[in-house]
Amino acid sequence: MRTLLVLFLAFLKLGAFTFGGGYAMIPEIKATVVEKHHWLTDDEILEVIAIAESTPGPMAINMATFVGYKIKGFFGSLVATLSVSLPSFIIIFVISLFLQQFLALEYVTYAFVGINAAVAILIIFAGLDMIKKMKKTLLPVTLMILTLGLSILFDVLDIPFSAIYYILIGGFIGILLSLYRYHVTKKNKAILLEGLLEEEN
Repeated sequence: MRTLLVLFLAFLKLGAFTFGGGYAMIPEIKATVVEKHHWLTDDEILEVIAIAESTPGPMAINMATFVGYKIKGFFGSLVATLSVSLPSFIIIFVISLFLQQFLALEYVTYAFVGINAAVAILIIFAGLDMIKKMKKTLLPVTLMILTLGLSILFDVLDIPFSAIYYILIGGFIGILLSLYRYHVTKKNKAILLEGLLEEEN
């Protein structure tokens, strides 16, 4: 029960004080989940980010759901999802009551300019942190460089190519590689077992 309460308060704070959506929330979620409470490791949070990005729905809510599930199963995911969504729901509901007057305020416009700049920096830091933590093997590094290069090229040439396609292609390559490794490992075990049996005979 205490863990659920701590989980609720942690994600309530994230939902209330983090601006800019899922990518901007990654550093704060990592700081809370990995560094402060030690609920997940660096590798596990990278897996959560990959899953949250690959599944439908807002990334921040997906991350909260997966983190909550890893910590306390179904009830953990329910508590984390509700707590991270609640502040935004309340704030948007209140703002919707006088939206036009709110947007017309000069200081609100200034605030959004500053928030947009800060969010861009947070997203860059989140990306750099993920690069530092990822395994520097051939496949991840190659996929990262290709994705970055193609993104820049398509943007310069004004070719529409959704980020979803990069995610799907990366996931498909990961599945193929995992199946290949499983097949090779199984084959090697069979050869090893056959060799042991021959030695015994």
